[in-house]
Amino acid sequence: MDERAARTPAAEYRIEDLAHHSGATVRTIRAYQDRGLLPKPERRGRSNVYGDAHLTRLRQIADLLDRGYTLASIKELLEAWDAGRGLGGVLGLVAEVHGPWTDEEADRITRAELDAAFGGAPDEEAVREALELGVLERVPGRDDEFLVPSPQELSVAVELYAAGVPLSAISGHLRELRGQVEHIAHRFLEFTTEHVFARYLEHRPPTDADASEAAALVRRLRPLAQQTVDAELARAMRMFAARHLQQHLVPEGPRVEDGATRQVALPAATIRAVQQLVGPRNTSAFIAAATEREVRARTLDALMPTPNNCGQVEQTS
Repeated sequence: MDERAARTPAAEYRIEDLAHHSGATVRTIRAYQDRGLLPKPERRGRSNVYGDAHLTRLRQIADLLDRGYTLASIKELLEAWDAGRGLGGVLGLVAEVHGPWTDEEADRITRAELDAAFGGAPDEEAVREALELGVLERVPGRDDEFLVPSPQELSVAVELYAAGVPLSAISGHLRELRGQVEHIAHRFLEFTTEHVFARYLEHRPPTDADASEAAALVRRLRPLAQQTVDAELARAMRMFAARHLQQHLVPEGPRVEDGATRQVALPAATIRAVQQLVGPRNTSAFIAAATEREVRARTLDALMPTPNNCGQVEQTS
């Protein structure tokens, strides 16, 4: 058999066909061409002919856009690839970073199941909060069902509610916790980038080989953040839980008269932070002043009329 006859002919597309196969619109394809993201088609008479390379490029662009990259950064990556620096390692690194960082799998829950888990009575405000926080996600076309990205997180909320914690307090706690955890994640990434990944990411974009090495490191280091947080959280919970229990079990001491002083234990990290701020000589005075200011602020808050009791004050006056 003739070798040329055995070859599979290269696919050819008109722009409408390319749009159909790639999922992009004709207008988008032309915009990519104008911005230099897509190679120019082959001109045949009055028609433009596209090939598999154009289809592959469109799918790569769509994938990078889905992962949060801008068209400008995508253009840099594609130009580096066209210059012969390779893109396979870079795309592998992108896929590794955007891949799942937990073995937990998403689940679904019906509205009836959700209501039953939280006391049986529908609570639209609580559902709105859960959707805003991403604890629940809507399922397209299903008003009676939700996607649960983290069943463990929802399970924690169910247990806290069963223990008597109001839903508003649970959502408020999650917002506060999320901000603190995001800070930890940011610091961990800064730390590992400075000491590990900087040598692989010094070129923009990185070379294909460096990107492949960095992707392998991501796979190795990915569990470390979770392991570190788990260990430190267990240590802190053990320490503070013991203190809280001791405070509730030990009988209250004698009343401290006004003007008298008493010793209060503060974490060493707090003392060091205050010393760095005001100096060792002023530490005690600063802590006393900060405490008095907080007490006064809370006293004023308690005395201020709220929307719920304003009417009562007016009626009794």
